Amino acid sequence: MSSSHSATLSSERVPTTVRPAPPRATWPWILLLVLSVAGLTWVLKGYQLFQGTMVLCYAIALLGLNILTGYNGQISLGHGAFFALGAYAAAIAMEHGGMPYWVAVPVAGVACLVIGYLFGRPALKLEGLYLALATFALAVAMPQLLKYKHLEAWTGGVGGIVLMKPDAPFGLPLTPDQWLFLYALVVAVVMFVIGHNLLSSGSGRAMRAIRDNALAAQAMGVDNPHYKSMSFGISAAFTGVGGALSAIAVQFVSPDSFTLFLSISLLVGVVVGGLGTLWGAVFGALFIMFVPSFAESISKAAPWAVYGVVLIAIMFAMPGGAVGLLRSTASRWKRRATP
Repeated sequence: MSSSHSATLSSERVPTTVRPAPPRATWPWILLLVLSVAGLTWVLKGYQLFQGTMVLCYAIALLGLNILTGYNGQISLGHGAFFALGAYAAAIAMEHGGMPYWVAVPVAGVACLVIGYLFGRPALKLEGLYLALATFALAVAMPQLLKYKHLEAWTGGVGGIVLMKPDAPFGLPLTPDQWLFLYALVVAVVMFVIGHNLLSSGSGRAMRAIRDNALAAQAMGVDNPHYKSMSFGISAAFTGVGGALSAIAVQFVSPDSFTLFLSISLLVGVVVGGLGTLWGAVFGALFIMFVPSFAESISKAAPWAVYGVVLIAIMFAMPGGAVGLLRSTASRWKRRATP
């Protein structure tokens, strides 16, 4: 292949979708946002703090799924399985391994990284809907695998594993709920920084090139099998960390807590928040956490009908997700403000 032909592929066949890093002027606003969320520790009470912690858990998991689907173009209907694996890995590490929670969470992430990479490697032969069906099968099988009698000594079988919520360290005047919310916030910030740095690197650009045109990316020298497997493993690791935090927040894991609907909800959250966006994970997490409760408050007889109507309305109003709507609104305001 000639150099001129390669240049043509680079300029025409692979759309330029790389967004620059946020300008330095926006970082103070991001820091202010993080500090504002941290301030909620002393505003929210009881169950509200639990909801806030779960939003952070889902946001981390959705960021992982967005890396795979939004940035690499691989469809997964089974990330609830990795959420479950992360939860069980942390629970087993704490209950049977005697590890502290702050060690169990990264251990769960590493375990999901390895399992995700090993699952993604043979799945390279599948693309599109075929890959989606393979991950769908994983989500369907996971609850049954967790109940398997030969694993019952570790997983607790149908009864699951009960965990204790950690107390605040160093004698800090915080309740367990307050401390866990702050800890989850710190982990979420770290995971988002890692995700931002990854997607801004050469690896992130290679992942997007594969999403936009796999043949063109390969012609340009991108190792498609490596980056696809790496994307699957990293995505599983993020989702596993979210699952591990959720296990500590809920203080209990059982196979029936990780049904197929969890995988569907994660995919819905990614689309609602905005495919291929970092901040979309936050909006998607808010949707997963609060819209089902809102639907039930509207109609206890048919909450999922209300859920479906809300979802359809959101898709019509925000076809690009919540972040897409914010970007289009900001662009319109800039055009109006420009003389």
